[in-house]
Amino acid sequence: MKTEEISIPWADTELVSRTGLPKLLISSYSNESEEARIFTFSISVSVEMSIFEYNGSALVAMVGKNCFAIASDRRLGVQLQTIATDFQKIYKIHDKLFIGLSGLATDAQTLYQRLVFRHKLYQLREERDMKPETFASLVSAILYEKRFGPYFCQPVIAGLGDEDKPFICTMDSIGAKELAKDFVVAGTASESLYGACESMFKPDMDAEELFETISQALLSSVDRDCLSGWGGHVYVVTPTEVTERILKGRMD
Repeated sequence: MKTEEISIPWADTELVSRTGLPKLLISSYSNESEEARIFTFSISVSVEMSIFEYNGSALVAMVGKNCFAIASDRRLGVQLQTIATDFQKIYKIHDKLFIGLSGLATDAQTLYQRLVFRHKLYQLREERDMKPETFASLVSAILYEKRFGPYFCQPVIAGLGDEDKPFICTMDSIGAKELAKDFVVAGTASESLYGACESMFKPDMDAEELFETISQALLSSVDRDCLSGWGGHVYVVTPTEVTERILKGRMD
């Protein structure tokens, strides 16, 4: 809560009407003549912060030709204070399926542990790995069942499905899915990421070109967001291999 004091001349009735302040907020005035009389207003200004912005994050997933890439920044903060610069936001479910979790870091870790538990149960029962589309439905169901007290997370899911067709999607904190055929973004840098990805994305990129594109989009976007940054973490997944790289970015 921030308190500001504003002094308004008695004669400036237009300014008083523009502020829309009730007369009860008048705390004091001088004993000078009526022309020089000054009122002092104490205004309590509450700065609202979304809980999704508390730790800061930037997540993006992008598709290529029979491959996909998923990338995140590495900063963990408490609002504007940086706590760690090597924080993990992308998690491996199996060799062809990854999930990135933006939002409140504690909820992200809790949600990831629940997802690993449910995926292991599925492996024991079905004796196979979960398809990306099935996993997205699982994440959506888990989030929606907590809709009255949600996990403050926005997941980004990326995987290779049947015939190594890339699948990406994101969703809000109560599991409303958003599917895409090019890229999806999440986190406090999402607006910058949308602009960068729109201008840089090309269809049917190979793995190396996809890595270059998603890395440039991520680094240019986090430079425009004070709550994310400090380098990047990129996974590029093809049918035969998983490549993990750490990006060096601005450290301020």
